[in-house]
Formats: sequence, C-alpha cells, structure tokens
Amino acid sequence: MRRSPRTCLLALLALLGGLLTVTATASPAAAAPNFKAPYACGQQWTYSHHSAEVRQALDFVRTDGGGTAGSPVLASAAGTAYRYSQPSGAGNYIAVEHGGGWKTYYFHLAAFSVANGAQVAQGQQIGTTGSTGNSSGAHIHYEQLYNGVGQTIVINGQSLAPYPGSYYGKYLTSDNGCGGGGGGTYWVDTFANATGYAAANTADAQGVLNAGTNYVYCKVWGARVGTASQFNHWWLRTDLDVVYAGNNGRNAYVSAYYLSRWGNDEARDNNGTVIPNC
Repeated sequence: MRRSPRTCLLALLALLGGLLTVTATASPAAAAPNFKAPYACGQQWTYSHHSAEVRQALDFVRTDGGGTAGSPVLASAAGTAYRYSQPSGAGNYIAVEHGGGWKTYYFHLAAFSVANGAQVAQGQQIGTTGSTGNSSGAHIHYEQLYNGVGQTIVINGQSLAPYPGSYYGKYLTSDNGCGGGGGGTYWVDTFANATGYAAANTADAQGVLNAGTNYVYCKVWGARVGTASQFNHWWLRTDLDVVYAGNNGRNAYVSAYYLSRWGNDEARDNNGTVIPNC
C-alpha cells in the first residue's frame, strides 16, 4: 500500500526522536583516577607498544642505570589487588580494581608483594618486575581499562600517545610514591552527620563530622559504605566537629558516601575537582 508523504515524514520524525532519546540518556564515563607510573619515584623508564600488543598496553624497561628485573612494581592508583597466573601468556600478574569501572593490569611479574584481595594505596609495591609467561625479557606490561576496554595510557593526566613502536624513543620519570599529596583543603557538601574513624574502615570511631559544607584534605580507598545501590569505597581525611571522649578528631576519616553531589565511588569537591590521594 502506498503511504502519503505526510505519513512517511511523521514516521521519520518518530524514529529520529527515539534515537535522540537514547543518546540523551547515555551514561557518561566515570572519571579516571589520577594514574601514576607503575614504578618507583625518581626512576626513568622507556616504553613502547608493538603491533601484536593486546588492547592499548605499554611495555616499560628501566633506563636510569638500575636493573629492570627485580625492580618494584607499584600500584598506579589505589584499589583492590587480585593475583592471577597465566603461564602461557601474562605469567604472574595483578589486576587492581579502582572503582567506577577502572582497572589496571601488571603482567609478567617475578613475584607478588600483596595478598589476593588486598586493599592497596597508590605507590604501594604490589610485585617485582620479571619475565614470567610469554615474555622475551624482564619488563612491566601495563594497561589501563575502563569497563573491560583498554584505554590509551594516561599518567598524571597526560596521554602517552602516540605510542612509540620501539624502546628508547620516549621516556617517563615516575613521581609515584614520592610523598606529598593532600597538601591543601577541598570543600565538600555532606548530606548527613557522618561518623569519623581513625582509619578508612569502621573499626575505631573518633567523633562526628556535622552535615553541611566541610573541608577535607585527601582521600584513601577503604571499606565499602552505603546501601545495595548507593555506595562508596573512598574515605576523606578531615577534622571532626564533635570528638568522642579520649579520642582524636584531627586527621580522621569520613566515608565519601556522605558527599551530596557525587555518585558511587566518586570523591570530588564542590567544584568537581577530584580530591587527591593521601
């Protein structure tokens, strides 16, 4: 049956409207952690990406006079570390889950330095550099993934792309584990009075941070706080308004679950700035 031009136009507009609705409701990507190099403060390594490399990985070897084999491998951001072994491929490797869909991989480790499921801080040693699995020599195979998809490597907010196809074309000096961090204050809104603790867990209550606008210094990854659908693993270092008798209200930790403006596993101030790691 032949349709009138008006009928076809209405059908086309309805289809376009549906497409626009789908586009408008797509969820934005969660903000990435401030990833740092996966090796120790002050060390210089060169990196490359070869044609057979998986996802958007980079391989790192040391170039500052120290040996690559046996060098500490550090968590490039805080999270939960999981140990794996794949003799025919990645060898001994660790995956660190950072929350919000972000994960990093560290392949070919000579040895593990943390227990399976351990909470690790940025800059904490998680293994030693090796050549286990399908590897021709000691190096750190490093990846950043979002929702299981490899991402272009970004360190301190700067992309390392375009990747070199061989070593000794580009170099990166690490500031991971150098100390500092959380030197300023960041203003946040909290929706309820929050108990403050001596560490990033609920084991040792120190007092209360009153609801409202408060300052915090920095964040650490710790115990999960929240409900089945609303939660946060980040904890904010701050000074409490009410201190329990015999306790210390300075530099206590309050769960970022109480932040008014942000979602699951996010820790930002009122301007949207990611609060730095402690």
